[in-house]
Amino acid sequence: MHPIHDVDVILLLALALSSKRRPAALFEIVAAADLIYGAIPSESKMIEGFSRLASHGLIVEAEGGYTLTADAQKIMAGGPRKPDTAKRIFAVKEKLSAYTPQGEHAPILLTAEQLSEAILAHRNSGVGAGRNLLVPKPKAEPTKRPRYWGKPGTMRGRKA
Repeated sequence: MHPIHDVDVILLLALALSSKRRPAALFEIVAAADLIYGAIPSESKMIEGFSRLASHGLIVEAEGGYTLTADAQKIMAGGPRKPDTAKRIFAVKEKLSAYTPQGEHAPILLTAEQLSEAILAHRNSGVGAGRNLLVPKPKAEPTKRPRYWGKPGTMRGRKA
């Protein structure tokens, strides 16, 4: 797949984040892109990215949303778990450069109106940077470690 654009990688990362359990709605993808990238890419770049990724067989429209194909899930799997965003983008770009599409795939044709509605819905949600997409993990109670008192018959582990 050549050339590889940054918006393609951001869309793949956003789809991987937002469509784990079910196909993601467009505003969820926008929220995930905002969370990952820190900003929402322009509408024209996102429309081109959706079309390009779909025509290469990496994303599909399903159940009223969008999700990754099996090929895209292979590309997204096995990357570094908690690197910074730049390292994740670089790792996905490397895998995309080695990817060759198999067969013909229908592109996803989004309109600027659909995308602007999704961006507006995300901005009007009242929380920034995709926080409506993720729920914070509950903090575990700190457990006390068992204390070592030493062998029986000695004074708290000290030699007599």
